Amino acid sequence: WRKIYPQGGIGSGIGWCRYDDGLYTSINKLALLEDTKTVLTNNGASIYRSYDGIDYYNPATSKVLADNLNDVYIVTVVFKCQAANANQTFLRLQLDATNGTPYERVGVDIPFPKGNDVAHEFHQVFQYYADQNFVDNGSTWEITATGGTASVWDIIFFIQKTQSFA
Repeated sequence: WRKIYPQGGIGSGIGWCRYDDGLYTSINKLALLEDTKTVLTNNGASIYRSYDGIDYYNPATSKVLADNLNDVYIVTVVFKCQAANANQTFLRLQLDATNGTPYERVGVDIPFPKGNDVAHEFHQVFQYYADQNFVDNGSTWEITATGGTASVWDIIFFIQKTQSFA
């Protein structure tokens, strides 16, 4: 299987995109209220691609995208975070599961072991496949602070399509 890409090249349909947020920075942090699910947005202020014409995230809708049923992706999510009360606060980051598939299993709980109001660097790699709902509707990254408030900034999504439908 080969696909002709807009720039005229021939490839396998496999590639990567990196989206760097420019809105939430160390001077303008995304505030996370206690027990409130928040979409982890990324405005794509800087976007890097393995080749032109591919996108695996839409900064305007905050949706993670998929090309085809049964495509496989690996996403690296990076950000800095902090909590005022590190002893009782943790974050939950997960893909949205409202499209019918239990994508919340693609998630992680994030503790704050460095202490109160200390910046933590978060880096996590997730792997997932696309069902038809994911292809049709996309998904979002959701983040929830439990046990207290927290903040997030310097958000990066690095998404790789590792397998095209076979």
